[in-house]
Amino acid sequence: MNDGMVQISFTLPIKNDDRATAIATQYCEKMGIIKPKIVKQESLDPNFTFFVIYGSCKHKIEIDQIKIKAKEYKILSHEEMEKIVKNEIGRKITIVGAAIESDAHTVGLDAILSAKGFAGDHGLESYNFFNAINLGSQVPSEELIKKALSIKADVVGISQIITQKNIHIYNLSKLLELLEGEGIRDRIILICGGPRISNALAKELGYDAGFGPGTTPTRVASYIVNEFLNRKKKKRKFLSDL
Repeated sequence: MNDGMVQISFTLPIKNDDRATAIATQYCEKMGIIKPKIVKQESLDPNFTFFVIYGSCKHKIEIDQIKIKAKEYKILSHEEMEKIVKNEIGRKITIVGAAIESDAHTVGLDAILSAKGFAGDHGLESYNFFNAINLGSQVPSEELIKKALSIKADVVGISQIITQKNIHIYNLSKLLELLEGEGIRDRIILICGGPRISNALAKELGYDAGFGPGTTPTRVASYIVNEFLNRKKKKRKFLSDL
């Protein structure tokens, strides 16, 4: 309808009273909502109030000017991936994943690797053409590299949830430097993911690909199969070739 009408909801740490109504209204106006109308206001507890608000947003976006870089790989179905791996790669693809260093969170890692997966999309452990190994959380980078070498991993996947003081940047950079020091960086597909990870950031850090919030196992698997096949066609070497 192009009328700028929006619906937003939020919670404020204030008591539910007339003052809360005034605060929520002013909060919306500062966000650019014109004539905000509170359609729901209720207490979550004595000190928190939840709001649902309608209004017209004054900000405009020229959608025709928004450009995004197209995916560099095709999203494949499970059947397409299985066919490629069987007919063109000829063996299982081995991936080892971990939340490294001080990061104790595995929710993203498990969403991609565990058979249960994410949002109804089964993880890589359920694929019969992947050998997926999940090392869990707080894994030292040195230990991850040792494991990758011992199993001749084709793919190393890193999850980083904790981002305070850019610790994720430090951890990802440390791992990359260690891989380069071992002389094996170019023999693996190196990927990372997390709430503040983007493909652009990952590549800037020296990784092959990065995956942000909402990424499904199918998307990660598609990237891996496409990238593996591209490297095979270019006769790139993997750890299994050592």
